[in-house]
Amino acid sequence: MIQPVWRLQRLWQREKGQTVSSWNRSIVSGLNIGARRFWHWATTARGFRQLAGRRLPLRSNNRFKALGLLVSLGFICAGLASFSPVAQAQLTGWGGNKTAVQIWRNASFPVEGFQAYTSAFGYRRSATGGRSSEFHYGLDLAAPQGSFIRSWWGGQVVEVTDNTRCGTSIVVQSGEWEHIYCHMKGKVEKIGGQRYLVDRGGSIQIREGQAVQTGARIGRVGMTGRTTGPHLHWGLKHRGSWVDPGLVLRAMQSAQPVS
Repeated sequence: MIQPVWRLQRLWQREKGQTVSSWNRSIVSGLNIGARRFWHWATTARGFRQLAGRRLPLRSNNRFKALGLLVSLGFICAGLASFSPVAQAQLTGWGGNKTAVQIWRNASFPVEGFQAYTSAFGYRRSATGGRSSEFHYGLDLAAPQGSFIRSWWGGQVVEVTDNTRCGTSIVVQSGEWEHIYCHMKGKVEKIGGQRYLVDRGGSIQIREGQAVQTGARIGRVGMTGRTTGPHLHWGLKHRGSWVDPGLVLRAMQSAQPVS
């Protein structure tokens, strides 16, 4: 069963204001600094006069034209910067036809005991406090500690790790897709020369390289790595580009038969 997409819509709306606000502050600050430096350079002997062999008169209209050009370039650069993983996620070309949409019915919601979506894909205020912004490469799904995590799609476990900000985690490869699960219970152990994610409390033992089925229990929600509360951080890549998991859940919801 796919969890209600209206909750995702509410989360997007709530975090959109933070994203726009942080971007506005960054753009305005950058343009102000750039304008001041440009003005200083243009009005000194090291500016246009030096480049033009002291034959270019620096009339006021020339200065303002140059400053206008700088501001325009600033907005262009800001626009290119915003064409980052958020924009790329819309253009990866996945699920773009009726056949692909029907396939979404076979995917599994990734966590049992789901309570709420707590942080969306995209720019957000730092999760550890402060006014800085950071890009969040996934979707956070809150659930009680110990809730089982299910593989979104069948595939091969290509990595298990427990020494990053992601905490104890698993990466599953499913064709052109990679799905990442972070902040899980347990730790990585070597058994017989092979790496395993081991969570004895949940009777979980996942070997790096093994195949897993869609919906298989692959771990439990914990608080390992950089986290402020129990949740699953779920990340998705398609052909190496990050994709908003919220868009995938929306596609899964749309593919469900109408009852």
